[in-house]
Amino acid sequence: MITVFGSTNLDQVGTVTRLPRPGETVAGGTFSMAPGGKGANQALAARRAGAEVRHVSAVGDDAFAEMALHLLKDSGVDLSGLSKAETATGIAMIFVDAAGENVIAVLPGANGTISATDADRHLGNLTASDTLLVQQEIPQAATRRALEIARSKGARSVLNTAPFLADTADLAPLADIVVANETEFSFLTGRPITDLDAAATAWVQRTGRTIVVTLGPEGAYARTPQGRFSVPAHRVEPVDTVGAGDTFCGYLAAGLDAGLSLEEAMQRAAIAGSLACCSAGAQPAIPTKAEVDAIQMA
Repeated sequence: MITVFGSTNLDQVGTVTRLPRPGETVAGGTFSMAPGGKGANQALAARRAGAEVRHVSAVGDDAFAEMALHLLKDSGVDLSGLSKAETATGIAMIFVDAAGENVIAVLPGANGTISATDADRHLGNLTASDTLLVQQEIPQAATRRALEIARSKGARSVLNTAPFLADTADLAPLADIVVANETEFSFLTGRPITDLDAAATAWVQRTGRTIVVTLGPEGAYARTPQGRFSVPAHRVEPVDTVGAGDTFCGYLAAGLDAGLSLEEAMQRAAIAGSLACCSAGAQPAIPTKAEVDAIQMA
């Protein structure tokens, strides 16, 4: 079982010819809304990868709540740990340009009400056979407590360092596996991505944990206490990169939960993350297990 402890949002997505600079107005094309939030995205990705998934989160008491949850419900994600707060559902405002690059502003809403007490209430039944997957779109005290509980229960824990916060570097060693993109990796280690192997090796030697770095079209790299390896991405023409990182994390957790080695799980996660770039939106673009299988067996 995978438990995802994190955010649920409704994504509001506008397409533009190019991303605006500060103070600039750029004419757009289309607008859409779709379920999102890093926690919910990763929960759906793990579920579409074939795992049993429980999502512990919060939504508001507004009309956006049901819209934010409908794909999780349709996919069979366990929402018994969901709470409803007397505030707005979290919102992500996203602009995507013609090349598929994006900028995102997140308004936390109900996600900001999640507390360490919620972690105690909903994660006390974790076991050594479970996987906890967390991100950083809810209050950091809650995420920290979730990681502490996972460690006390012997459960595998995976931390996605997005969005990177002031105390992320202090929090990260609480997780068994840390997943960062290139920018987050530089923030975490204080060294540029050009120093990837040396910086990752130093971080692993200092913490005793494993770090996975997603490298976009170059795939992903891992440094563990036992060694290092890389996996390739599946080559695609990107339409929208919004959900790629979350798809990678969900598929990675699902692969590990199913008993795959880290390298095998990363291979599937890299394919899934690439496929997620082929469609617009975050959750709607997450591929199914069958789609990933078809690429891997080709």
